[in-house]
Amino acid sequence: MNPRVGSITGSLIREIAAKRKPHSIDLGLGEPSLLPNEAHLQAGMRYALQHGLRYTLNAGDPQLRETIARHYAYPHLAGAENVCITTGSQEATYASIKTMLDPASDELLVVEPAFPSYAKMATLEGIAVRSVAMREEEGFAFDAGRILDAVTPRTRMIVICSPCNPTARVIRSDAVRELTRALLDRAKPVWVLHDEIYREQTFVSDAGHFAREYPHTIVTNSVSKSNALTGLRLGWVLAPAEAAAEIVKVHAWLTSCADTFAQRVALHVFTTTGALAEHAQWYAQQRERIVALLEESGLPFIVPEGAFYACVRLPHIDSLRAAHALADEYDVITVPGIAFGACFDSWLRLTWVSQPEQLREGLSRIRAFTERSPSYSGTSRPRR
Repeated sequence: MNPRVGSITGSLIREIAAKRKPHSIDLGLGEPSLLPNEAHLQAGMRYALQHGLRYTLNAGDPQLRETIARHYAYPHLAGAENVCITTGSQEATYASIKTMLDPASDELLVVEPAFPSYAKMATLEGIAVRSVAMREEEGFAFDAGRILDAVTPRTRMIVICSPCNPTARVIRSDAVRELTRALLDRAKPVWVLHDEIYREQTFVSDAGHFAREYPHTIVTNSVSKSNALTGLRLGWVLAPAEAAAEIVKVHAWLTSCADTFAQRVALHVFTTTGALAEHAQWYAQQRERIVALLEESGLPFIVPEGAFYACVRLPHIDSLRAAHALADEYDVITVPGIAFGACFDSWLRLTWVSQPEQLREGLSRIRAFTERSPSYSGTSRPRR
């Protein structure tokens, strides 16, 4: 057996999710609760019935690739040659890391708190991983100076997820420009992998997008979160043409090509006016509800700026133990902060896609759990 595989631990997120019962209040897995728009699926089925489901090109359907590039219109990433269609954004990320980093010399820098997949993917490839933690006292806001201070001569890629899973913080355009200026001064390029999976759930007006500013940017995304199509497994990479061609090579040997039906569904999404943002209003309204419920609960929390997560601070108890206790004793499924890095071990991530009454009850039970600890402060100040 590959010893690298043996060294990688299982998902703490799934560990807690496995305790879910039919009557549990599920604030765990990051999955939309909305149903997808039937028209997109019907379009894919019509195509399949008329043309079958043959392979597409390794890089994906040319029309879909061109449409995605034109939709985002990022400088240097504006053509079909800049796009590789993948089996979800997870494969997009893995293929990008595998392609762009040399295990013999390069290092991946992960900005934490962060979804654990980036570090695990690099570890599978024998690539060195370092992390830089954003400050809790600043609500884990993206700090360009702190990120730059963590860059070393071996750093060849920085991974930033914004809007962020788990914190729901959004990197601002001025921070992106600061990082761009500093990184462009380096003799050897440092790639920025910007995970934009929650792009359509952005609730601030000055969100930063690296692909608009920095030429050495790779963007990953999918229709999973924007259109409630997590099980469709359809994502993409946007990258400079030379890099994209190499990523396609890796993708081709990993999975030949993305699912043809899924590609036609995605094409219908991108060619239907406003479809990519068809759920955005619901998320904006739901965000207002969860902020009000968090304030009502008295739990310390981070005000969500994007995605569909809210994070609450625990008293002096480790987050994994808390998540297990909440599942076992209070029938509430949450995600322990330790899953996203040691800096986040005092926090729980909550998904707020449930109905308001379930959210209120879940927060009430979490509050009851925290009050069992004599060290609980009871402060309700949000972290901004």
